[in-house]
Amino acid sequence: MSISLTPQAAARARQFLSDQPGAQGLRFGVKRTGCSGWGYEVDVAHSISPEDSVFEADGVSVVVDAQSLPLVDGTRIDFVRQGLNQVFVFENPNAQAACGCGESFTTEADAVPG
Repeated sequence: MSISLTPQAAARARQFLSDQPGAQGLRFGVKRTGCSGWGYEVDVAHSISPEDSVFEADGVSVVVDAQSLPLVDGTRIDFVRQGLNQVFVFENPNAQAACGCGESFTTEADAVPG
């Protein structure tokens, strides 16, 4: 089980977390949303529960809840600048398909038998 950050993503996360009093790390997970089923969530982890998994990546604690972990295990998080936009990009080996807008994804477990 692992979550990794590129150096650019780690630098952005450290910068973001330094402005958050009491931050325990970066919370990474998924929720049901979008046209494909799952959407990524990235936020500040203000607490860590016993059910959470914590991954250390380049000086950043990445906290993942137990329900999200099977869907994001192995994900590599990058941070890219595209013109005036800055965004986290997720390379998730569990994502089998993504919607056209790139906001959500499906997994093999979500596939409906044809």
